[in-house]
Amino acid sequence: MNDIIAETELNMEHAIETLEKRLLNIRAGRANPSILDGVMANYYGVETPLKQLATISIPEARQLMIKPFDKSSLQAIEKGIYEANIGLTPNNNGETIILNIPALTEETRREYVKQAKQMGEEAKIQLRNIRQDANNDIKKNDDITEDDAKGLQDDVQDLINKYNKKVEEICKKKEEELMTV
Repeated sequence: MNDIIAETELNMEHAIETLEKRLLNIRAGRANPSILDGVMANYYGVETPLKQLATISIPEARQLMIKPFDKSSLQAIEKGIYEANIGLTPNNNGETIILNIPALTEETRREYVKQAKQMGEEAKIQLRNIRQDANNDIKKNDDITEDDAKGLQDDVQDLINKYNKKVEEICKKKEEELMTV
């Protein structure tokens, strides 16, 4: 019986982690290397994550500097950034690539807040699906008495309430971060 609760909580925790990772990709006008997490470069015919080809540093608050381990990969990295369509234009100086992060307009900030809220809703849907799976597992299990099943379903409901609250806190924090000028 405790296995069902433990597995449900683990799945819900994973849903929260996924939400947090997704929210990192929404930029708040400050340089953050995680913006480049999805960028792939064609390095000798193989699609390779940017992190494996270069070091990424933050020389200024609104700037990312990409220094490749192999200078011959500069063009591939630059092309990968363009193709990733992250809204940043790479400046190649022959040794490094500089990405200047523009200040966000009010309209852009509101659009990003909308995206964050949408991601929060998707996380809540994922949590509800996890709850549904747990309740189905409880109902299918013949070893559990009706009273125990009701108690377990209440425990699962308590979990989803707790994790829904976490989702709301995370989204509110991201909204505050995005709306801070």
